[in-house]
Amino acid sequence: MMRKWGRSITAAGVLVAALVLAGCASGGDTSGGGNGGGATQTVAPGDLPTGVEGAAHFDDFALVVGDGDIDVRLWFDPRCPVCGHFEEAAGERIAALVDDGTITYSLHPMNFLDRASQGTRYSSRAGSALTCVAVEQPELVLDSLKAIYDAIPPEGTAGLENAEITSVLVDGGVDAGIGDCVDAETYTAWVQASNDAALAGIEGADISAIQGTPTLIVNGTAYRGDVIDTEAIVAFITSGGQS
Repeated sequence: MMRKWGRSITAAGVLVAALVLAGCASGGDTSGGGNGGGATQTVAPGDLPTGVEGAAHFDDFALVVGDGDIDVRLWFDPRCPVCGHFEEAAGERIAALVDDGTITYSLHPMNFLDRASQGTRYSSRAGSALTCVAVEQPELVLDSLKAIYDAIPPEGTAGLENAEITSVLVDGGVDAGIGDCVDAETYTAWVQASNDAALAGIEGADISAIQGTPTLIVNGTAYRGDVIDTEAIVAFITSGGQS
């Protein structure tokens, strides 16, 4: 049975000190770019969507599900294998915390691993596709992110084509009409802007900027534990970032 907000998105955390060991490091490259890396792609603010549509809170660079008192924020790249490992370890439990009203979950897509997809901008396209779901079928955001990680391409490959991303989402329960938005790559510029904003700095947290994925921040405190330790992650979240 489909959950109220779908399955669950990855909620792994990375500590700053152990990021390279525990997650996918940005390597200081602030661009997914049109060529899979390299010079920063400038996105004019006027070219970006604004306001709130479905679960997409465009001004905050977040896809938001749930309405609980505990503020949980995740930065992720759809190509990051460690994010996928976390989803496997803890996704179901975090989905339950969304469903029972414990947490508000803000998901911030990044695309610095575009550089690892042979110029196809896979992270940008997959992030855009998830945003399409957030706008058109917000109740399926978490199911869709799980589906994307279940189908994560092998490292060093070009990644899935848009039609294949659509098939993955449809197999996860999304209406086939999502394909138009996926094919148009409607939100790739917004994903780029989300990426750049995260690397430039974040407010209200005990780290100054996002240095890689996955990064989990709960009530302003970054998770510094094992990214595949289900119980530790859940305890950190339910304690409001105190454990």
